Amino acid sequence: MIEQNALLLLTGLPFGAAAIASTLPRQARNAEAWLSGAVMAAGVVILALLFPLIATGEVLRAQIEWLPSLGLNLDLRLDGLAWLMLLLVFGIGLLVVIYARYYMAPTDPVPRFYALLLAFSGAMAGILISGNIIGLVVFWELTSVVSFLLIGYWQRSQAARDGARMALTVTASGGFCLLAAMLMLGQIVGSYDLDTVLASGDVIRAHPLYLPVLILFLIGAFTKSAQFPFHFWLPNAMAAPTPVSAYLHSATMVKAGVFLLVRFSPALGQTPAWFWIVAGAGMTTLVIGAMIALWRNDLKGLLAYSTISHLGLITALVGIGSELAIIAAIFHILNHALFKASLFMAAGIIDHETGTRDMRRLSGLFGPMPRTGILAIVAAASMAGVPLANGFLSKEMFFAEAADWHNGSALDNALPYIAVFASVFSVAYSLRFIMSVFFGPPATDLPRTPHEPPSWMRRPVEALVLLCLLVGIFPGLAARWVLDVAAVAVLGDRTPYYSLALWHGWNTPLKMSLVALVAGLAVYALGARRFSGEAEAPPLLDRIRGQRIFDALMLRLGWKWPRVLHRAMGSDALQPQLRLIVVLTWLAAAFVLWGATRLVPRQVFEGVNPVFALLWAVGATCALGAAWQAKYHRFAALVMLGGAGLATCLTFAWFSAPDLAVTQLLVEILTTVLLLLGLRWLPRRVEKIAEDVLLPARLRRGRDAVLAAACGTGVAALAFAVMSTAPGLSIGDWFRRNAYSEGGGTNAVNVILVDFRAFDTFGEITVLTIVALTCFALLRRFRPAPESIALPEQQRPVPAAGPEDGTSPTPHDVLMAVPSVIMQWMFPLSIMLAAYLFFRGHDLPGGGFAGGVAFAIGLLLQYLATNVRWLESRITIRPTTWMGIGLLIAAGTGIGGFLFGYPFLTASARYVDVPLVGPVPAATAMVFDLGVFATVVGASVLIQIAIAHQSLRSARLRAREATDTAAAALHREAR
Repeated sequence: MIEQNALLLLTGLPFGAAAIASTLPRQARNAEAWLSGAVMAAGVVILALLFPLIATGEVLRAQIEWLPSLGLNLDLRLDGLAWLMLLLVFGIGLLVVIYARYYMAPTDPVPRFYALLLAFSGAMAGILISGNIIGLVVFWELTSVVSFLLIGYWQRSQAARDGARMALTVTASGGFCLLAAMLMLGQIVGSYDLDTVLASGDVIRAHPLYLPVLILFLIGAFTKSAQFPFHFWLPNAMAAPTPVSAYLHSATMVKAGVFLLVRFSPALGQTPAWFWIVAGAGMTTLVIGAMIALWRNDLKGLLAYSTISHLGLITALVGIGSELAIIAAIFHILNHALFKASLFMAAGIIDHETGTRDMRRLSGLFGPMPRTGILAIVAAASMAGVPLANGFLSKEMFFAEAADWHNGSALDNALPYIAVFASVFSVAYSLRFIMSVFFGPPATDLPRTPHEPPSWMRRPVEALVLLCLLVGIFPGLAARWVLDVAAVAVLGDRTPYYSLALWHGWNTPLKMSLVALVAGLAVYALGARRFSGEAEAPPLLDRIRGQRIFDALMLRLGWKWPRVLHRAMGSDALQPQLRLIVVLTWLAAAFVLWGATRLVPRQVFEGVNPVFALLWAVGATCALGAAWQAKYHRFAALVMLGGAGLATCLTFAWFSAPDLAVTQLLVEILTTVLLLLGLRWLPRRVEKIAEDVLLPARLRRGRDAVLAAACGTGVAALAFAVMSTAPGLSIGDWFRRNAYSEGGGTNAVNVILVDFRAFDTFGEITVLTIVALTCFALLRRFRPAPESIALPEQQRPVPAAGPEDGTSPTPHDVLMAVPSVIMQWMFPLSIMLAAYLFFRGHDLPGGGFAGGVAFAIGLLLQYLATNVRWLESRITIRPTTWMGIGLLIAAGTGIGGFLFGYPFLTASARYVDVPLVGPVPAATAMVFDLGVFATVVGASVLIQIAIAHQSLRSARLRAREATDTAAAALHREAR
């Protein structure tokens, strides 16, 4: 149980803290940093406490039932590899939080930054410890979405917006391919459990779908880890703040792709296709990234391409696939995260203190910034693979595997030469990073005078550089215990003996390292001036740019092809679009239900009550009349539509469904009045309707009538068949029998909504929130038609019939004032009615939805009785806050079941003894219903406000027109 709670905390704590961080005020920089740092530190502490279990090779598991009836559960598993990666997520995350506290400016929206950073760490933790491959894909795509928001953090920057859009497009597209691969893997293996999939390597490799699965899987991994040909998005993501680059693009997000390769190598690897695709892409990325990095003039651009190159190195090791290659890949994941995060932070310090990242302007910074210079030199030495640094050890392991791997193919024979060639450029760009920035004559045209940063801004870099040296000098003590647990988690019994030491003798890897170091020094010395030119890539690679291909593809996908499809199939009118949707829906339903003999009704009408038949005749007449009058008279159509709704309400009451009848009546009132208010601002209908060039008006109306009759008849027949074919007891009988014993309420309808089917209700209120926000966003941009700006005739004052001064009230004024006063007096009564419906809902007709609609109607009456300014100056309702609180209450009630080991949204009902009252029934479902109530109120009021504020806009337009008219008259008089 303790281990299960620990796994839950590792995943859920960052998301909870992100929700809290997003609510803190803009100026709470210290509170945001402390909150984020505490979460990251808590993750490190939890991992430290779990290490004794992980070190023994144990795999910790936790399963949380989500929808057990559908087999959807939240499976979590933690082994050595996930433990190591989580240590990077939370450990480097803690250092990034400290660094960001001093990097971010006071004017930046810091709450959004820390909230997104925490949410990303939670999504990354979900990828690492997910025990279900579908759940892994969900968290995988969540990292793409949150990284999009982090890369585009500075929203006013065009580069940030473009980089964020590119990153999301590439990584999310790869995520869809990964989802397809995981679905196919689940079908091949017969399970979506990660342990089952990893143990079924022989079955997967022997299946005919192995190659399609492998290609889709690798597209997902390559896009996330910026492998060729998908590498171009990572440099454009450098428009993000430097703390984001140090976290996402060195230690977490890009590492997710190589983590996935390592994780699934036992199931998908050890085949020629795996070697050629994975090793080939890795070696290509290694070379291209290293060569382009040498030509980049921007500090973060150089580090971005060097990141691409090192990710290619890790990918190549996984592609080689031997046991030692897998260990080397894991080791370099750790080493690269340490030195690259420190280098990104050092680059951020240089930018922060000098005002530029252009290496052509930077020079001689070692004098004013000696401590930062020493830290950057050590980290760059590790990146170059200099001895006594951690990068040297994993680079030598890479050389050893490249030289010792013999498979007889051309790529296999070329591996050692490609490795040395790329390492030459790695040494050269590391040397350029140091020499261009810290040595040479002092720079004279910097935007700011360079100086050392605040000490705590430098502490994270010092900690990372110290770890680079500790791992490099004491590899057996500092890294062996980490590699052991991670290697065993991947290789199991195949884990070989390996040695981490500074000296293995005068062997081939050492010779390859020396050649790379000497050649790298020569390359930099001979071409230093050329590298600082205007070109941003070598001559050959300058012509082949993935970004150009991406831009051209996006131009066709987002501009050319949609326009062609729109011309072929689209229409500016709404009716053809709706007609197409309805026809396709009808055809799909007919195709699925054709030949379903079980839906043939077994019962027929035995007798129809004439009163009920008359009721439905009136309702059907109202519906037909509304459809007919909608073309000519909107108000009449709305009145008849209300009549059809009232007939539906009476039908519910007739068939002993008072709960549905109450809800239908309240919703009918609210929607009718909102539609009535909306009609006020629509333009006048043009009397002369243009004839369709293809069909005359009569044929067009006949076609629509036939389509409407087919759809209506089909839905009615389907409903009748479903309700009349079930033999014996129906599901409704089960709900009626178990509503009180299982849900603690006698109102079966409300118990279904807030207990048995609460998950559906939670989804519905989420959709309701989205719809309300969408309506508000659309109406904010809506401007009334010109003919709707004038004050309606009904609202214009009537001339007084009394004294000539017009001060005495008229019968019209009195007649209008009486309902206004009555509606204002009804507000307390409407609140009481809403409370009454809410509190009785679990046992009698009512509930949170009905109570929320009743409360919204009370507010709507006040908008009708008064004006917007008068009402909103006296009654303050923040609908977005109500909706947010409502969703949080509903979600919190559902999550509360986890604390007691029950599935999501499991309710509890019991009697509570209240003093002087006695036992009172109480259920946690009422708390969930409170969330429904708040969400419904917020959504309804938000739409009311959006419509009501049209009157303010029209008043301003009338005032502006009056001013313009008066000015024009004065101008005419002056002339």
